[in-house]
Order: sequence, then structure tokens, then C-alpha cells
Amino acid sequence: MNRIYIKYILLLFTSLLMACNVTKNVPQGDYLYTGAKVKIEDKDIKRKEKKILEPDLNSILRPKPNTSILGLRPKLWIYNITKTAKKGPRKWIKKWGEPPVLFSSVKVDYNRDLIVNRLENKGFFRAMATSDTSIRGRKASLTYPTTAGPRYLIRSVNFTTDSSDLGRAVSATSENTILKKGDNYDLDLIKAERERIDANLKEKGFYYFSPENLIIQVDSTSERHRVDLYMNIKQSTAEKARDIYKINHIYIYPNFKLRDTIKGRTPAPLKYKDFYIIDRTKMFKPQVFERTMFFHEGDIYNRTDHNLSLSRLMSLGTFKFVKNQFEEPDSSRALLDAYYYLTPYTKKSIRAEVTGTTNSANFTGSEFTLSWRNRNAFKGAELLTVSAYIGTDVQVSGNNSGTAYGNKILRYGAEVNLGIPRFITPFKVSSNSAFIPRTNITLGYDFLNREGSYTLNSFRTSLGYSWKESLEKEHRLTVLGVTYVQPSRVSREYDSLSKANPMYKHAIDKQFTFGPTYNFNYTNTHKTYKTNTFYFNGNLDLSGNIVGLISGANREKEKELFGTAYSQYIRTELDFRYYRKLGLNSQWANRVIFGYGYAYGNSRSLPFTKQFFIGGTNSVRAFRARSLGPGRYRDENLGNDNILAADQSGDIKLEMNSEFRPKLFSIVRGALFVDAGNVWLLNSDPNRPGAKFTKNFMKELAVGTGAGIRVDASILVVRLDVAFPIRKPWLPEGEQWVIDDISFGSKAWRKDNLVYNLAIGYPF
Repeated sequence: MNRIYIKYILLLFTSLLMACNVTKNVPQGDYLYTGAKVKIEDKDIKRKEKKILEPDLNSILRPKPNTSILGLRPKLWIYNITKTAKKGPRKWIKKWGEPPVLFSSVKVDYNRDLIVNRLENKGFFRAMATSDTSIRGRKASLTYPTTAGPRYLIRSVNFTTDSSDLGRAVSATSENTILKKGDNYDLDLIKAERERIDANLKEKGFYYFSPENLIIQVDSTSERHRVDLYMNIKQSTAEKARDIYKINHIYIYPNFKLRDTIKGRTPAPLKYKDFYIIDRTKMFKPQVFERTMFFHEGDIYNRTDHNLSLSRLMSLGTFKFVKNQFEEPDSSRALLDAYYYLTPYTKKSIRAEVTGTTNSANFTGSEFTLSWRNRNAFKGAELLTVSAYIGTDVQVSGNNSGTAYGNKILRYGAEVNLGIPRFITPFKVSSNSAFIPRTNITLGYDFLNREGSYTLNSFRTSLGYSWKESLEKEHRLTVLGVTYVQPSRVSREYDSLSKANPMYKHAIDKQFTFGPTYNFNYTNTHKTYKTNTFYFNGNLDLSGNIVGLISGANREKEKELFGTAYSQYIRTELDFRYYRKLGLNSQWANRVIFGYGYAYGNSRSLPFTKQFFIGGTNSVRAFRARSLGPGRYRDENLGNDNILAADQSGDIKLEMNSEFRPKLFSIVRGALFVDAGNVWLLNSDPNRPGAKFTKNFMKELAVGTGAGIRVDASILVVRLDVAFPIRKPWLPEGEQWVIDDISFGSKAWRKDNLVYNLAIGYPF
């Protein structure tokens, strides 16, 4: 018998065994409880509203039946076969079992009361519920036929507080109430309104006030199923909750150990402005806390400044734990002493990392990094990092894979980075964000050896700033970034290739760029409860603009700085992504990338490292990395294993991706995707016919599709994509769509068209 049939027979037999054995440990006279459902029988309630109400009511029923998958109960089956196990493999899997949920454990009256109570909380004040039992063999289930009745609406909302400070403060919030005339009565909405009022009062100094101090009385005696709501303050509210509190003294313990006791505190020996700093070791400069604390002596307490101070202290990156406490001093006045207990990280640390890497050029390899950190380099919470790395890469599926040279890379380098938690500028810049702004200074060196081709030395330095407006918005401004790339060795083979075709020489040109860059990032993808989320990243890169203007640089008369010709260009890239949740476990992800670069003055083209490339594991996955374009041009050396093929680049880039990501099971997700894109040149190039950007650019988009598997373990995502092209823009017009030529059974077709991408992380 064919093995595949044996497999299916065994699977069917196992399924039947699991299904028939589930009542094995159910006591005589009892039944296995298989669940319950609520059935709303009102004809007046719309079908759409029933679809919302019934799942909500079903979720509150107790107990829950045994876990079921496709009608089978695997955990109960495991329990049944391992119940008496005391050793061996069965004892090991015993922990995955689940004892039977018995019908006798169901409190029917309690569940009916829960249903009625939930409906009343939703405004169905005349709700009623009954119960029906269904028994089949040794299994039993329940149905709760329910009549909801008419739903009551809000007729009026009234704030009836007194004329005290607290009463006036509560009344002042009425303009922004979320309880609106004509809305459905909903207890959850009323609770949210109390939370809203409490949050507002916390901004006005009512430190001890809480939502429980508010009472909303409901009058449902009016006709036509309407209710009147009356907001008031409970008479039992304590005097403390009625007082407006101000900040008295602020005590900061910047070197607090968790084993230290809080009791027995003494006044700090050092007072800096409005702060008492208890730091006998003088580990931190007092100015650090001036930039992080939003409270000052005499301020009215407010929740915003409270949270901003804590967020800033944490965003310094120097403190492992931040604890805050408010206490009343020995005074009859409404005052608060603020205490901040800060536990710092170890000041100096060494970290070693060994990582596997993969990038957009389909290079896969490993890297070893050794870094030394000082989290408080100059007593101002500065982060000084000195790191060095060495790594190797092999292009396993790129345009150079399989060649005798060019597909192996050795790289090493070092970097010194100093992050200062404030703006260092000639003029004062203030920030009210919850995140500390930073001044960043970087100095680095990189060496790259592409086997059999060339070696490059790269020197870079930069001065810039980074700051976050909020959790969603982040800015990075490099006031001056300088990069100098110098080839140190070029092989004879590559030199001959570059002389025959100037585009190959571009990869080994000297590159000297300097100028500002700006990057803006917006994302709300952390809001997992939203159906639609977005990501946007835009950057602007300028080089040599002011110097070129002053020196009068032009393409006919190249200018130099420090003995080297510098680059002049304007470059921008925009990356927009849209994510939509489809049900609980699936997602639809989309991305559009547009890039544009313009070289002028001292430069005839963009530096090689600033040009745009397309294709590869995170791009148009049906085409090898950097093998597409520009435009309709196709490098005749691609696919020739004996000749090094140059990376194909352009001045303009357009890329579009769409991917459906269903959850298959456990941590495994699937993917179905379509990618499209290309790069183009701004100007004609006789060596690359068809590469210029024209109005017919949409006809020159490469298109590919495919499927993939992702193992998403949260901290690490490993994915495998299999893709194939359906449109090749370099083919003659009328033959570009190759979907009719797809032949999975052909070995030659698979070799030329199937592209496998193994990568870390999602493509976007």
C-alpha cells in the first residue's frame, strides 16, 4: 500500500480514537460539559447588533468547556491516557493534559444572572434569560434563550455639583463629556466618563481624588425608554480628595540601591535650584536632573508633569529602575514632597556579540562585535560607546553567486559614538517631550574586501541630533556628516572590466560627501488594538551644496576640497506602509517606496553608495538582489558564472509591495505576496540603453509573486520566501508578461525563475 494512504489512515484512526475516548473519566450519573451559547430571541433587535451582543454574552459564561480543535479535545485526550502515569514519557506529557469539565460544575442560575446583568449594563433594563439543556450520550450542553427588551437611550446629562473648588472643577469638565444625548446607555461608557473626569482633575492638583468619588445617578422613569443622568460628587468623599495639592520639596536619590531602606531619610547635603540631591559620591552633575524634572517647588501637582519626569528619567538610558513617591510633610497645608529613587546601571560594561546576518543584496554571513560602554562618561549621563567588528559574507543567491570572485566579502571596522542627553547648540532649545533629546557625535572606519575585485577604506564622522515628539514621531538631524571612501586595491580582472564599461568603475570611485541629512519617522504600529496602522519614513540628504555654491563648481570645472573632488547632490527617499488587521490572527501589509536623487555642480552622478538598488530578500523578491534595471536595460553578464556582474543602480526608484499574512498555527505564519518596482536613470546612458526615466515608466515595472513561511517567536522572526517573476521589463513589448510561460514542472524554468529567499525578520 502506498505510504501516503497509510499516513491518512493512521491520522483518521487517531482522530477517531481521540473523539471516542473523551468521556472515559466522566463519573457515572454526570456528563461532559461541551459548552453553552446565548441565543437572543428578540425580533426587534437588528441582526448586526445580535452579532455583537451574543459573542460578548458568551464570553462571560462559566465554566469554559475543554479546549476543542476541529471538534476534537486533544488536552482532554492527553489527560485520559496519562492520568495514572507515574514515570516515563507519559508522565512528561501529563502536564499538557486537562481534566474533564463536568456538567455538574455548571451554575446555571449564576450564568442567567450574569447574562441579565450584562444586558442591563448595556441599557437593556427589561432583559430576561432562561436555560435549556441538551444531552447526547454522555455529553451535555446548554442554551440560554434570552429576551433583551428595548434598549434605553440617554435623554440628558446633568452635572449637579456644588460651588466648592472640587465641584467647580468637575462641572468645568462637562463640555468635553463623552456621554452624549441620544447615545445608548452603557455602564462601560459611564465608567470611562468617570476616568476622564479623574484624569482632568489630576491636572488641576486633586492628587487624592479617584473615580470612585464620583456617582452617576440614573433616572429611567421617563417614557419612550429614555434615561436622565446626574453626575455628582459622593458625600463620603474625604477632605484630602477635595484639596488642591502643591509641590513642596523635591528629593532625588541618583545612586539608590534596591537593598537600601527608604525610611530614615535625611535632608540632602546639596541643594541645586529647586532640588535636593542626595548623592554623596557625586556620581552625576546636578544639571542632569534640571533637564529631566518638570516639577518645581510651588507648582500645582499635575499628572502630565508627573509622567513626563518619570519618562525622561527612564529615557536617559542610565537608570535601570526609577521609583517615585509623594508624601505629605508635617504641615496643615495641602503640600506634597516628591521623592525620586534612581538605581543606575553598571557604569562601565563590555559586550560581545556573535550574529548571523543577511541583507538586501542576498549576502549571508556572520559577524563578531566587541563593544565597551560607559553610561555616565562625563557625569552628565552621556553614553560613550567604543565598538569594533569583523565579519564575512557570502552571496548565496545573488547576481554574483557561483562566480569565481566577487561573491565573498571580508569586512571589519571600528566606531566611537558619544550620545549627550541634551541639545548642544549656540542658542537655547527647549523640549517638553517625554523623551530626552540627544546630541550625537560619531567617528568611524570601515574596511571592505570583495574577493577578487577590490578593497575599500571608508572614513566617516558626523554631528547631529535626535529627538522624539511622542511615541509615534521621531526626528534625526545630522548637521554635518562627512564620508570619505578610498579604494586601496583593485584586481586586474575588475580593472579591465571597468575600463571596458564605465559603469563598473563607478563602484570604485573615490567618494567624498559632506552635508546635512534629515530623517522623520512616524509609526503607530505599536497600537495593536487598531484595525488600521501606518508607518512613514522620509529622509533628505544633501552634499556639497553651500561649498559648491561658493566655489562655483560645475561639471566642466570640477572643484576639490582638501585635495579631493567632492560630491554635490540632493537625495530623498520616502517609505510608506499600511497594515490592516483581518480578523484576530491575519494581517494585510502594504508598502510603497519612492526615491529620487539629483547630482549637479561638481558631480555627474550620485555616489555609488547613494544610488538606488532593487531586488532581493526585502524588495522585489522574484528577482536577485541588485539585478533589476535600470529601466528596460538588462546587463548581458547577469547569469554568466564566469564574469563579475556589476550592481545595477539608478537615480529614481519606485517599489510597491503587498502581502497577506495569515496565522497558520502556533508561532507559524504564512504569506502570499506580490512585488513590483524598478530603478531608472535621470539622463540617458549609451552603455545602458532603455535606462532613462520616461512617461512610460509604469510599463517598465518588474512584477513578481510568491509565497512564504514565517516562524515568528517575537524576539526572532525567520522566514523563507519562494518567488517567481510574472513580468520582465527587459523583454520585447508584448512578451514582458511571462505568466503564460510558467512551468513548475520544467527543471530549466525552475532554475532560471524560482528564487528562494531565507532571511531574518519581516520584509516590511
